[in-house]
Amino acid sequence: METSEETVAPSSAQLTAARKFVKAHGKPSRAVVENIGRAGARVVLVGADGALGDVVVPSVATGEALVEAVEDLSPATWDAETVKQTKIGPEHRRKMAGR
Repeated sequence: METSEETVAPSSAQLTAARKFVKAHGKPSRAVVENIGRAGARVVLVGADGALGDVVVPSVATGEALVEAVEDLSPATWDAETVKQTKIGPEHRRKMAGR
């Protein structure tokens, strides 16, 4: 069974968030698009300085369109190079722990 996913263009708020992240955390930044089920997709942003951010979009196709639309944002996977670039600080660890 084949499913087709309609691409919904990223909203101006999503584009603005990704552009602000790139501006704040350096060029080039990387983006990993992850399917999160019915909620859509999460575009995980990894800045040149190692900072993490994210933007939630309605679908993987929308996430890929977001990455393509933002200058100096490169598509990536969780390969060794992307993981190595990521710097997770104490504040982010507390946030992930729900504190």
